[in-house]
Amino acid sequence: MSIVENITVIKNEIADAALRAGRQPNEVKIIAVTKNVAAAKAQEAVRAGLTDLGENRVQELQNKFSEVTGARWHLIGHLQSNKVKYIVDKVDLIHSLDRWSLALEIDRRAREAGKVLSALVQVNVAKETTKFGLHVNEVKDFVTEAAILRGIYIRGLMTIAPLVQDPEEVRPVFRQLRQIAEDLKEIPGIKMEHLSMGMTNDYRIAVEEGATMVRIGTAIFGRREI
Repeated sequence: MSIVENITVIKNEIADAALRAGRQPNEVKIIAVTKNVAAAKAQEAVRAGLTDLGENRVQELQNKFSEVTGARWHLIGHLQSNKVKYIVDKVDLIHSLDRWSLALEIDRRAREAGKVLSALVQVNVAKETTKFGLHVNEVKDFVTEAAILRGIYIRGLMTIAPLVQDPEEVRPVFRQLRQIAEDLKEIPGIKMEHLSMGMTNDYRIAVEEGATMVRIGTAIFGRREI
């Protein structure tokens, strides 16, 4: 199917999942993941109404930033502190804040640019050794400390669930992230408004469990170019 047709299918499935959970479909934003996707295809997604694009790598985001028009960019992959300076004026939201040294660098660069950068704290709910993110028991202290940084605005949490054959197996991961966010809502200076969770394999389950952002690449663009 075409990109437009794929987007229609995804939107319908998100709507069905949201309604099953007693939610409104417009509570869920699709982040079109453009890793290894040509700029022309990314532009096609924007023309089809998906204006929020997510990149894993800073270099690729930089390259597409000037090639794709009308997009809001999200940095969704692991972010090295020495790369923050390249995206401070380009991203709408950083999904992968996962350590204090990165928080300090984002804060410094944002204040130098006269900005406040929005970020989500990445949580390694499933405790996978191959994944980045804070452990569950570290999140509250981290968010409490980050709330005082003037260059960062914490707006929610992000997680990456394990890749499994049956998406139902990762439902507890998404449910736990939602519960963590609920427990953090009373911390002053932050806003737990976003849960970035769910990808091509499991976004329907994520929506049922409260995702406000789903990061979808393959289901939109097909197999990625290498």
